[in-house]
Amino acid sequence: MISKLKSPLVAAALSLILSTTLGAALCWRAALPIIEQAIKARPKPPAAKADKGWDFWTIEIDNLSNDLKEERARLKKQSDVLDQRASRLAAEEKELERVRSDIEAMRKQVGDAVTEIAADESKNIRTLAQTYTSLSPKAVVAIFREMDDVTAVKILSQMKPDVVGPIFEEMAKSSDNDVPLARRAAILSEKLRLMKASKQATQS
Repeated sequence: MISKLKSPLVAAALSLILSTTLGAALCWRAALPIIEQAIKARPKPPAAKADKGWDFWTIEIDNLSNDLKEERARLKKQSDVLDQRASRLAAEEKELERVRSDIEAMRKQVGDAVTEIAADESKNIRTLAQTYTSLSPKAVVAIFREMDDVTAVKILSQMKPDVVGPIFEEMAKSSDNDVPLARRAAILSEKLRLMKASKQATQS
């Protein structure tokens, strides 16, 4: 075996192999930085497009997408309008409630005032009736000439029958010279009867 290694042919082959291996190692060592730079300088491949969920995209789908966006914008605008209208209605309802409350307060004030006026009027009518009772029937008839039927009947209703009788009698005496006054006596008498009948019905 040792004799074979000493052979010139084997020595030459080993020398060739060693020199070739050493040369390849040196070349690889020298080329390695160049290869690394080349790898770094190589352009990166373009990024893959986002997957749309399907493998086709047509103009119809584009139009549909635009239509959906427009419809969403329209619905958003309509929703905003409805919200504004609802806010305005709520404000108007609140204002209406305030006005209604004011009207109710004024109505109560008016009702109280009417009641007070009615009480004052009733008191005044009683006072007038007492005053006219102290007058002569002729003087009362002269006053009734200038008075409306409603007020006259109210005053007569506060007088006693024995006072009202002479007043109507005085009006009847004037029948020859003053026919309208006699007719008015009949009208006042009928209205007085109806008023008393109404009061009795109300009390019962």
